[in-house]
Amino acid sequence: MLQIAVCDDNLDELSHLVQLINSYRLSKHLNCEYAVFPNGFDLVSLLEKGKRFDIYCLDILMPGFSGIDVAKEIRTFDKTATILFFTSSPEFALESYSVKAINYVLKPISKEKLFSAFDELLEQIKVEKKDDAIIVKSSEGIQKILISNLVFAEVIGRNVLYHLLSGKVIECTDSFSSVCNHLLKYGCFVKTHRSYIVNMQYVDTIENHRVTLQNLSSVPVAQGKAREIKKQYLDYQMEETK
Repeated sequence: MLQIAVCDDNLDELSHLVQLINSYRLSKHLNCEYAVFPNGFDLVSLLEKGKRFDIYCLDILMPGFSGIDVAKEIRTFDKTATILFFTSSPEFALESYSVKAINYVLKPISKEKLFSAFDELLEQIKVEKKDDAIIVKSSEGIQKILISNLVFAEVIGRNVLYHLLSGKVIECTDSFSSVCNHLLKYGCFVKTHRSYIVNMQYVDTIENHRVTLQNLSSVPVAQGKAREIKKQYLDYQMEETK
């Protein structure tokens, strides 16, 4: 189910936008839920508590905490979520690209404009899901890591190391807890230890104290967690064969 956040300080426009999104949902038989926010502070506060959305619809011109500011905060929690801006002025187009927004729609928002924008963003989401990837910031710059190429990730000190199928290791300074929360959404990852998360596509053997991967890497299993990990792996394999 798609989770959509809608944020606009103008309550009349917020209500209008929600009506249009609901109309789109019904016309497309879209399985989604949406939450509304009259300001960016409330939305960011919820993100800080761990809530995530697939799509963020943001008004740009909001007093005190603009839609661009909100988008920058969103990007600290989620590098790849879809952001769609609504604005009464086209002058913010460049800034919208700086936070990797998928599009911006000029107000007033009509049914035709919203339906067209949502058709486009849902098509992009569909394409991305065919080839899931995460975006990370390393010393080499912004990099895209395909989930199918990620064997495991580990944290050493304050750095997260992404170990790829090719043998390459990408080092970043992301929070390991946020990395794990994001990767676990894909359903193919299991956290074997407080410092390791493994892609179950590449598991070879699971023992009481370690998991051996198909690239011959070995990662530790937390004490007493082997039974749980084996169950998760079997459940994953059963799901894959359906």
